[in-house]
Amino acid sequence: MQWETVIGLEVHVQLSTQSKIFSSSSTAFGADANTQADEVDLALPGTLPVANEQAFKSAVMFGLAINADIEQASVFERKNYFYPDLPKGYQTTQLEKPIVGEGYITIPCSSSDDSKKVRIHHAHLEEDAGKSLHEDFLGMSGIDLNRAGTPLIEIVSEPDIRSSEEAIAFLKKVHAIVTYLDISDGDMSQGSLRCDANVSIRPMGEEKLGTRTEIKNLNSFRFIEKAIHVEVERQKDILESGGSIRQETRLYDSEKNETRSMRSKEEANDYRYFPCPDLLPVVISDEHIEQLRTQLPELPDSRQKRFIDEYDLSQYDAGVLSADATMASYFEQTATQSKNAKLSANWVSGELIARLNAENLSIGQSPVSAEQLASLIVRIADNSISSKMAKQVFEGIWN
Repeated sequence: MQWETVIGLEVHVQLSTQSKIFSSSSTAFGADANTQADEVDLALPGTLPVANEQAFKSAVMFGLAINADIEQASVFERKNYFYPDLPKGYQTTQLEKPIVGEGYITIPCSSSDDSKKVRIHHAHLEEDAGKSLHEDFLGMSGIDLNRAGTPLIEIVSEPDIRSSEEAIAFLKKVHAIVTYLDISDGDMSQGSLRCDANVSIRPMGEEKLGTRTEIKNLNSFRFIEKAIHVEVERQKDILESGGSIRQETRLYDSEKNETRSMRSKEEANDYRYFPCPDLLPVVISDEHIEQLRTQLPELPDSRQKRFIDEYDLSQYDAGVLSADATMASYFEQTATQSKNAKLSANWVSGELIARLNAENLSIGQSPVSAEQLASLIVRIADNSISSKMAKQVFEGIWN
C-alpha cells in the first residue's frame, strides 16, 4: 500500500529577554544550577508574577513576520500537571486567546523546485519548566530550576508537512525568522529551539487523518529527521501487519535509533486549564502593533529574493546564504569588499560552510573573517593565485 505521511510540528522558541517572563531572574545560559531562580520561580507563598513587556513585543514581531493575526487582548491560563522540575505544579501558558493567531510560513517543497505554505494554527507565550538531570547522582535525579520561568513562544503548525525533509525545511525557516528578528539565538544545543513532532500516516488519497503519535523534545535537525523517519516506518509496519496505532507520546532514542513509548497522549481537559487569577489580560493597542511593524528587519524570503536580483545568484545559493542572518551579512560583506558576488557566493557556500560544518562551528565562530576571505577572492579573480593555491592559503588563514 502507498502511504502518505502527515506531520504537524510544535516548536518551542526560547526568547532572548534579559529576565524571565514573570520574574526578574536572569535568563543567562550556563550559570551554576539553581542560582537563577527567585521566589516567583520557586512558587513561594505570597509571590505574584509580573509580565515581561519584551516577551510580548517579541511574540508580536514574530506574528507580524509570518503574516499572522495578532490577538490584542491575550489571556493566560494555568496548565496543571505534576513534574519535579515544575515547582508551581502548573505552567502559566495561553490557551483560549494566544497572542499570535493564524499565519503561514513558506518552505521549499521536498519533491520539486516549487514552494509551499505551511499554515500556522497559532503561537502562544508561556513559561519554560526547569531541567531534570539524570547523570552523576548515583541513580537519582537532580533538578536545575535556572530555566524555570524563561519565556517561550510555542509555534503550532497545521498538519501540512508531508515528509521529514519538509519538517526540517520548516524548522530551518522558523530558526531563520527568529534569528533575523533577533528575538532568540535559536541555539538548539542550549535548548533555545526545541520541537515536538505529531506524526501519522494514511493511505494515499485518503482525506481522513490517521491516529497520530507525538515525539517529544527533539533538539537537533538531524535527530528530528531521523526520529520522524523511524516513526513513519514503525507505523507502516504496524498497519501493514493488521495492527492499529495508539495515540501516545513517544521519545526518540538516538543511540538505538528508535522511538519508545513514554505515556498515553493527554487531552486538554487532562490538564484542568483555568484562567490564571494572578495575571490580568494584556492589551496591545493598534498603535503599538504598527510601531513594531516598522521595526521589522529584512526577513529571509525578502533577502533571498534580493540576493537573486542584486547578485544574480541561483535560487539555491541565495537560499543557503540567506538562511542565517549572520551568514547573509558575512556573504554581503565579502561580496562588497571583493566586488565579486559570484566567487564570494561559491567560496562562502562551498569551502567556508564545509569547514564550519566539519568542525561544528557557527558562522559567528569562523576564524576567517569576511575581510580576509574578500582579499583572497580578489587575488583569485585577478589571477594572482590559482584556485588550488587559494585553498592552501585559506587553510593557512583558518589555522
